[in-house]
Amino acid sequence: HVKDLKSVVDKIVDLSPKMRFVGIIDLKGNIVESIMKEGKTSLESQREQEHFCQQIAERRRMRREFDKSLGRVRYVHVERERVSQLVVYTPKRTVFVTVEPDMPISAKMRLITRIKRIIADM
Repeated sequence: HVKDLKSVVDKIVDLSPKMRFVGIIDLKGNIVESIMKEGKTSLESQREQEHFCQQIAERRRMRREFDKSLGRVRYVHVERERVSQLVVYTPKRTVFVTVEPDMPISAKMRLITRIKRIIADM
C-alpha cells in the first residue's frame, strides 16, 4: 500500500515541470508520503511543513460543516506570492501540491483534473 502511495506522488510530481512538492496527508494531518521535485528546494522547514499539513487537516474538518448546504469541497486553490498551493480530497487522504506561482490558472485547473484522475481510487 505504501508502494502505491509512492507511485502516486511520483506520477503527480511528473505532471509538470512547474511542480514543486507533492504530499499525501492522512486525516490527522500526518504526511504519509511526499516528494520534492528534483532541483527544487523547500520554502519552509520540515517542522513548518508538518505544521502546515496539520493545518490542512484541520481546515478540511472545518469545511465539512458546510457540506450539507454547499456540497463537498472539490479542491482548494491558494495563490501566494512565492507558491501556488493545490489541495484535493479523497475520502481518507488529502493530496497537497505546490506549483510555481507563474503557472497560468488554466494550466493549474488542468493539473487538478489530472491529479483527480490519478487519485480516483485512493
